[in-house]
Amino acid sequence: MNVHYTRNSLQIAIREAKLRGETIGFVPTMGALHEGHLSLVRTAFEQTDTVVVSIFVNPTQFNNPADLAHYPRMLDEDMTLLNDLGNVLIFAPTTAEIYPENDPFKAIDLEGMDAVLEGEFRPGHFKGVVHVVYNLFKIVEPDKAFFGRKDFQQVAIIQKMVEVLDLVVEIVPCETTRSESGLALSSRNLRLSNEELEAALIIFQTLQFIRSLQPHKTPKEAQQAAVDFFNKGALKLEYLAIVDSQSLKELNDEWSDEATCCIAAHCGEVRLIDNMQF
Repeated sequence: MNVHYTRNSLQIAIREAKLRGETIGFVPTMGALHEGHLSLVRTAFEQTDTVVVSIFVNPTQFNNPADLAHYPRMLDEDMTLLNDLGNVLIFAPTTAEIYPENDPFKAIDLEGMDAVLEGEFRPGHFKGVVHVVYNLFKIVEPDKAFFGRKDFQQVAIIQKMVEVLDLVVEIVPCETTRSESGLALSSRNLRLSNEELEAALIIFQTLQFIRSLQPHKTPKEAQQAAVDFFNKGALKLEYLAIVDSQSLKELNDEWSDEATCCIAAHCGEVRLIDNMQF
């Protein structure tokens, strides 16, 4: 397997690929890979020549120490899955490799995009996301980076970071991968029992319910009806908001061309998120 544990080792392999005239695709992950991640890697291979996949559980984006401690770590299994997809350059760094003493990162103004939705309930989360993705981009220097739309707000914020810092990388959002029943695939799903997996379907069902309301309800009316619908299930709702996909500002009286509903909820001890664009 083509596994690299240091930035120097990885960068040598990337330089060799670039000398061969190859383009570089990048899929950053925190491991515990599932079909959603593998779909990103396949898309990356369709659009670029060499694909780098990082596996790094980033401590700076966890505001809950218990969540960080329980996040699944299964590097050997992850490497086996990636090896089946082709000649992936796997980057499995230590924290010191990602955050060196001479760390060049400087925080940027996200204009409030990091203070709503996930940012409201996970203070500091997106500062950690921006920091780690920036440092990874500097290490990998990819032509394209691939992110799942399940983390809708993360994608919007990374696109904002690229714009503000004028980084030379194309961000490629990819559709959410779902189970046959509609549940968004997530590494956190590994922590759910069969009963909890069934109960978690209320998230997707609520998103579909909102889609059915869109033609004859305002966003605010749809949001209120959707909260009542969701609360008939067994999950504990954290937030349900309908926002503009670009600004992340909440919609009330009119639907924008790119409206997105975002949901976060607790299924037992596990926090789940999902979204749907209308």
